[in-house]
Amino acid sequence: MGEAKKIPRHLQKYVVDQQYEKYTPIDHAVWRYVMRQNHHYLKDTAHYAYVGGLKSSGISVERIPNVTDMNIALEPYGWGAANIDGFIPGVIFFDFQAHGILPIASDIRKLENIQYTPAPDIIHEAAGHAPILCEEKFSEYVKLFGQIGSKALAISEEHELFEAVRSYSNLLESGTATKAEIEAAKANFEEKQAAVTELSEAEQISRLYWWTVEYGLIGTVEKPQIYGAGLLSSVAEGRSSLTASVNKIPFELQKVIATGFDITKPQPQLFVCDSFDQLIDAVIEFSKTMAFHVGGTQGLDKALRSNHTATIQYNSGLQLTGTLRRILKDEDGVAIYIQTEGPSALAYENTELLGHGKNSHQDGFGAPIGRIKNLKNPLELLTDEELEEIGISFGKNCTFEYESGVKVKGTPVQLIRKDGKLLLITFKDCTVSIKEQILFQPEWGTYDLAVGESITSVFAGAADSDQFYADIGEVETKPLVKRDLTKLEKLYGKIRSIRESMSNDIEAELAEVIDVLTNDYKDDWLLRIEIMELLVKYNLLPDKQLLLRKQFDEIKDLHDGYSVLIERGLRLTNS
Repeated sequence: MGEAKKIPRHLQKYVVDQQYEKYTPIDHAVWRYVMRQNHHYLKDTAHYAYVGGLKSSGISVERIPNVTDMNIALEPYGWGAANIDGFIPGVIFFDFQAHGILPIASDIRKLENIQYTPAPDIIHEAAGHAPILCEEKFSEYVKLFGQIGSKALAISEEHELFEAVRSYSNLLESGTATKAEIEAAKANFEEKQAAVTELSEAEQISRLYWWTVEYGLIGTVEKPQIYGAGLLSSVAEGRSSLTASVNKIPFELQKVIATGFDITKPQPQLFVCDSFDQLIDAVIEFSKTMAFHVGGTQGLDKALRSNHTATIQYNSGLQLTGTLRRILKDEDGVAIYIQTEGPSALAYENTELLGHGKNSHQDGFGAPIGRIKNLKNPLELLTDEELEEIGISFGKNCTFEYESGVKVKGTPVQLIRKDGKLLLITFKDCTVSIKEQILFQPEWGTYDLAVGESITSVFAGAADSDQFYADIGEVETKPLVKRDLTKLEKLYGKIRSIRESMSNDIEAELAEVIDVLTNDYKDDWLLRIEIMELLVKYNLLPDKQLLLRKQFDEIKDLHDGYSVLIERGLRLTNS
């Protein structure tokens, strides 16, 4: 037996208890119906790794999986699984995957949403994502995508849109929301969506993820196979994806990132890659356009627009984490001074520098960028002796000016070096200015001068996540609602027991349940499917079979979707 994959400390706060006992017999029946339908259809149309991957990832067709068991089952493939509470920010979702952990929402779609739900649920995230992760090249792609995607910078409007999507999707799935509440949430979602007028790198990479990991096809346009989790977990879209009603487009990076999507509607087109290697090449190619790779003023501008925690890395290796609030630029539009707002921290190689966490820099951090005037070699490469030669020595007041015009005047009291590079000089009695503008003054305390001529990388999130987010509490798990099963739920449970134990009184027990359904639950189609499955399989109660078929005909007229669901269920009663 393998060992459960450990979850990094900074991600543990998003993990919740699955509360396996919360699932009702109806929940398990929903899982079983979807899985039977999908397995039957997908065994011939999905990527070859799907069928074997189901078993390998600890998933059974018969009942909702225990995520703890999945965590252990996935370990030989370099993966683990963790329960999360519904939607989490994209950066965090990708961060889980970068660490080889599949985040799985513990909720399951309601019976009325059995064909598709826009809200995250365990059918989509367990049965959709996990099986294909057992394929080596695809696993490599998803982990690499996680490492790159977790660095993508969004704009502030997208963060607001995320919250609106989460609220709207959760209301659609709740089953308790009023029409007015849903309409209000939809209006808010549409308003926030309309406010997003820029195509950020986070949106572009989200599109790449959507059209591959979520809704991807592989092979040829003429004969594609399914590998995307959204298709592997949807009774409706999985089947329609290979029909002529959905346009198939050869995978091409620029086309993919230029194509938006709506999570609340079926997809009108899908992209077909020829191999998972093609996807690996594509995400690497896209990463070269991102701020974490490009850096510079362009990267800083993206961090400013994000209005969220980001990390700015100097060529010296010094990393500044915080919310960028201000960029001073020269007449050519090149950044020469940056200022973060609120708690900020300094790090090197993703490890926080001792004494330079959020507590030390609660009110933000200001730092120049560029070369010091009349200095032959970069400041970060100077030895203590060379620093003294230009007047920078402990306890002695000094003044120097950057080529940008930023002036620093103060008394050095500490240096921090790493791997032979100077990262930080701490000054007391320090004034930093440019022209007539004061950027830092002695009354504010000591000044930590970030050392570096250029910005080599800018990326979303913190350099040392475990330290930067250490004070953020855990996600509050929804309390387990302990209640007695309803009469209908007990009937579902009884049929499950009959199927698993097959007692001698099976005919009498089935007849009794059918009578209750006939009298009290005239519109429930799913339990009738499960009963019909047993009657046909064991050639029992032909008169009751006729009765159920008559009832199915009546139920089909109650809702537009019932006819297809019932017919598909009846087709599998012999399997």
